[in-house]
Amino acid sequence: MRIGIGNDHAGVDMKKDITAYLEAKGHEVVNFGTDSYESYPYPVAGYQVGKAVASGEVDCGVLICGTGIGISLAANKVHGVRAAVCSEPYSARLSKQHNNANIIAFGARVIGPDMAKMIVDEWLNAEHMGGRHQQRVDMIMEIDETQNLNY
Repeated sequence: MRIGIGNDHAGVDMKKDITAYLEAKGHEVVNFGTDSYESYPYPVAGYQVGKAVASGEVDCGVLICGTGIGISLAANKVHGVRAAVCSEPYSARLSKQHNNANIIAFGARVIGPDMAKMIVDEWLNAEHMGGRHQQRVDMIMEIDETQNLNY
Protein backbone atom coordinates (compact mmCIF):
# COMPACT_ATOMS: atom_id res chain seq x y z
CA MET A 1 0.00 0.00 0.00
CA ARG A 2 1.19 3.53 -0.76
CA ILE A 3 0.66 5.75 2.30
CA GLY A 4 1.15 9.51 2.47
CA ILE A 5 2.44 10.87 5.76
CA GLY A 6 2.45 14.51 6.80
CA ASN A 7 3.43 16.36 9.92
CA ASP A 8 4.37 19.65 11.45
CA HIS A 9 7.38 20.34 13.69
CA ALA A 10 5.70 18.65 16.69
CA GLY A 11 5.36 15.38 14.79
CA VAL A 12 8.89 14.92 13.41
CA ASP A 13 10.02 12.15 15.76
CA MET A 14 6.72 10.28 15.65
CA LYS A 15 6.67 10.50 11.85
CA LYS A 16 10.09 8.86 11.74
CA ASP A 17 8.88 6.04 14.02
CA ILE A 18 5.65 5.49 12.08
CA THR A 19 7.40 5.68 8.70
CA ALA A 20 9.92 3.02 9.73
CA TYR A 21 7.12 0.89 11.20
CA LEU A 22 5.03 1.06 8.02
CA GLU A 23 8.00 0.41 5.75
CA ALA A 24 8.95 -2.65 7.84
CA LYS A 25 5.44 -3.95 7.13
CA GLY A 26 6.05 -3.56 3.39
CA HIS A 27 4.23 -0.29 2.75
CA GLU A 28 5.60 2.50 0.59
CA VAL A 29 5.53 5.75 2.56
CA VAL A 30 5.51 9.13 0.81
CA ASN A 31 6.70 12.03 2.96
CA PHE A 32 4.74 15.27 2.71
CA GLY A 33 5.78 16.70 6.06
CA THR A 34 8.77 18.43 7.50
CA ASP A 35 11.90 16.80 8.89
CA SER A 36 12.83 19.95 10.80
CA TYR A 37 12.00 21.01 14.33
CA GLU A 38 11.63 24.60 13.12
CA SER A 39 8.07 25.90 13.20
CA TYR A 40 6.12 24.46 10.27
CA PRO A 41 2.46 25.22 9.51
CA TYR A 42 0.34 22.08 9.94
CA PRO A 43 -2.23 23.22 7.33
CA VAL A 44 0.42 22.75 4.62
CA ALA A 45 1.03 19.09 5.46
CA GLY A 46 -2.69 18.44 5.98
CA TYR A 47 -3.50 19.93 2.61
CA GLN A 48 -0.70 18.10 0.80
CA VAL A 49 -1.67 14.68 2.17
CA GLY A 50 -5.35 15.44 1.59
CA LYS A 51 -4.70 16.30 -2.06
CA ALA A 52 -2.56 13.18 -2.53
CA VAL A 53 -5.30 10.96 -1.07
CA ALA A 54 -8.13 12.64 -2.97
CA SER A 55 -6.25 12.42 -6.29
CA GLY A 56 -5.26 8.78 -5.81
CA GLU A 57 -1.55 9.56 -5.69
CA VAL A 58 -1.52 7.61 -2.41
CA ASP A 59 -4.00 5.04 -1.10
CA CYS A 60 -4.47 6.67 2.30
CA GLY A 61 -2.80 9.07 4.68
CA VAL A 62 -1.41 9.51 8.18
CA LEU A 63 -1.19 12.97 9.73
CA ILE A 64 0.66 14.02 12.87
CA CYS A 65 0.76 17.37 14.64
CA GLY A 66 0.72 18.29 18.33
CA THR A 67 -2.87 17.12 18.87
CA GLY A 68 -3.89 15.80 15.44
CA ILE A 69 -6.76 18.28 15.39
CA GLY A 70 -5.45 21.18 13.32
CA ILE A 71 -3.81 19.04 10.67
CA SER A 72 -6.98 16.95 10.28
CA LEU A 73 -9.13 20.06 9.97
CA ALA A 74 -6.93 21.26 7.10
CA ALA A 75 -7.07 17.86 5.37
CA ASN A 76 -10.85 17.71 5.74
CA LYS A 77 -11.15 20.90 3.68
CA VAL A 78 -9.93 18.94 0.64
CA HIS A 79 -12.83 17.56 -1.39
CA GLY A 80 -13.06 13.80 -0.94
CA VAL A 81 -11.14 13.56 2.32
CA ARG A 82 -12.50 11.94 5.46
CA ALA A 83 -9.80 12.45 8.09
CA ALA A 84 -10.38 11.18 11.63
CA VAL A 85 -8.42 12.14 14.74
CA CYS A 86 -7.95 9.12 16.98
CA SER A 87 -6.13 8.73 20.27
CA GLU A 88 -6.87 5.04 20.76
CA PRO A 89 -7.30 1.96 18.55
CA TYR A 90 -11.07 1.42 18.95
CA SER A 91 -11.98 4.77 17.37
CA ALA A 92 -9.40 4.19 14.66
CA ARG A 93 -11.01 0.88 13.69
CA LEU A 94 -14.51 2.36 13.71
CA SER A 95 -13.37 5.39 11.71
CA LYS A 96 -12.69 2.97 8.86
CA GLN A 97 -15.54 0.50 9.46
CA HIS A 98 -18.27 3.12 9.85
CA ASN A 99 -16.94 6.32 8.28
CA ASN A 100 -14.53 4.92 5.68
CA ALA A 101 -11.88 7.40 6.84
CA ASN A 102 -9.15 7.70 4.25
CA ILE A 103 -6.80 9.61 6.56
CA ILE A 104 -5.97 8.96 10.20
CA ALA A 105 -4.55 11.69 12.42
CA PHE A 106 -3.13 11.77 15.93
CA GLY A 107 -1.18 14.02 18.22
CA ALA A 108 2.48 13.52 19.04
CA ARG A 109 1.88 15.49 22.25
CA VAL A 110 -1.14 13.32 23.14
CA ILE A 111 -0.04 9.73 22.53
CA GLY A 112 3.24 7.82 22.42
CA PRO A 113 4.76 5.88 19.54
CA ASP A 114 3.48 2.48 20.69
CA MET A 115 -0.11 3.75 20.85
CA ALA A 116 0.36 5.39 17.43
CA LYS A 117 1.41 2.03 15.98
CA MET A 118 -1.63 0.32 17.49
CA ILE A 119 -3.89 3.03 16.05
CA VAL A 120 -2.34 2.70 12.59
CA ASP A 121 -2.63 -1.10 12.70
CA GLU A 122 -6.30 -1.07 13.71
CA TRP A 123 -7.12 1.50 11.05
CA LEU A 124 -5.19 -0.18 8.22
CA ASN A 125 -6.56 -3.64 9.06
CA ALA A 126 -10.18 -2.51 9.29
CA GLU A 127 -12.56 -2.65 6.34
CA HIS A 128 -15.47 -0.38 5.61
CA MET A 129 -18.69 -2.21 6.50
CA GLY A 130 -20.92 -0.62 3.86
CA GLY A 131 -24.69 -0.94 4.29
CA ARG A 132 -26.20 1.69 6.56
CA HIS A 133 -22.71 3.04 7.14
CA GLN A 134 -22.25 3.65 3.42
CA GLN A 135 -25.50 5.61 3.38
CA ARG A 136 -24.04 7.89 6.06
CA VAL A 137 -20.74 8.25 4.24
CA ASP A 138 -22.74 9.18 1.15
CA MET A 139 -24.46 11.88 3.20
CA ILE A 140 -21.08 13.22 4.34
CA MET A 141 -19.90 13.27 0.74
CA GLU A 142 -23.11 15.05 -0.35
CA ILE A 143 -22.29 17.81 2.14
CA ASP A 144 -18.70 17.85 0.86
CA GLU A 145 -19.77 18.14 -2.77
CA THR A 146 -22.80 20.43 -2.53
CA GLN A 147 -22.53 22.20 0.84
CA ASN A 148 -26.05 20.90 1.36
CA LEU A 149 -27.80 17.81 2.71
CA ASN A 150 -31.11 16.66 1.30
CA TYR A 151 -32.44 14.61 4.18
